[in-house]
Amino acid sequence: MTPRQPALRSETRQSNWRRSNLAKYRAHLAVQRALVSGALQKQSCEVCSSDAVDAHHDRYDEPLNVRWLCRRHHVRLHRGGEDMFPVRPSE
Repeated sequence: MTPRQPALRSETRQSNWRRSNLAKYRAHLAVQRALVSGALQKQSCEVCSSDAVDAHHDRYDEPLNVRWLCRRHHVRLHRGGEDMFPVRPSE
């Protein structure tokens, strides 16, 4: 009798989301690694200047090109559409 192999895949909501959204997950990991290494630094919310911010990706194929938004504005952006807070041109 052979020993039973452990399950290699978790079936949690989080792991299912990661498998279904691999590009998003990889972009999130890239931001986390860049923050830890110092290659990327958090900025204040581009709408209200709050210091408690999330990284928002307009394009997941550019993982370190993020917009910094507080949770309130990040949620509003996702609910209201990308045109709610348009990308400001670089100065």
